[in-house]
Amino acid sequence: MTKDLKYSRILVKLSGEALAGAHGMGIAPETVAEICQELGKVLAMGVKMALVIGGGNIFRGLSGSAQGMERSSADYMGMLATVLNALAVQDMLEKQGFPTRVLSAITMQEVCEPFIRRRALRHLDKGRVVICAAGTGNPYFTTDTTAALRGMELKCDAIIKATKVDGIYNKDPQKFSDAVKYETLTYDDALKLRLGVMDATAFALVRDNHVPLIVCRMFGGDIVRVVQGERVGTLVGD
Repeated sequence: MTKDLKYSRILVKLSGEALAGAHGMGIAPETVAEICQELGKVLAMGVKMALVIGGGNIFRGLSGSAQGMERSSADYMGMLATVLNALAVQDMLEKQGFPTRVLSAITMQEVCEPFIRRRALRHLDKGRVVICAAGTGNPYFTTDTTAALRGMELKCDAIIKATKVDGIYNKDPQKFSDAVKYETLTYDDALKLRLGVMDATAFALVRDNHVPLIVCRMFGGDIVRVVQGERVGTLVGD
């Protein structure tokens, strides 16, 4: 079923804020359900999928650090927030009939498995959605960097960052009507322009390992079109 797909093994990066919906903070079950329905359309095509979800809807390490918290402590709190989000997405995907496993970089065996690369690969090969939680397990690394790292570890064909907007722009299109969208970017251009869609460490990782990065909308079927090879969003590549 995946023979006609351009990308049959993907990692999808979601922001934590996406799970909050109109509430702005916390987890909105109805929004999580909508996101999982969108992901389900991709999974139904036979695509093998890993997920990395941010924690900004609950706690953001950088924000805590900016307000006087010790950076490492703040980052660990942010990692724990990603576990809450991972469990919420796991619950909804399972309700929709898709088998999942949450693998955490911080050991908490009562609620999820530890992230072990070979185990994660086996889960993917068996058709389970692998939800990578707790970042890299180390402070000072963002979930963007986690997405790049896990995407390469799990041999994904592409990393897809699903956002509110339909690609990468030279400035925020929700604030500036004259914002210009990039259809394609090289890795080096993405780094030089400091566009803010992903951090420099994440861009450097995908560049050094030649993994395509696509930034597109979460909703509207964009991810389906990406895996089918359609030109959607912004492609960052060689």
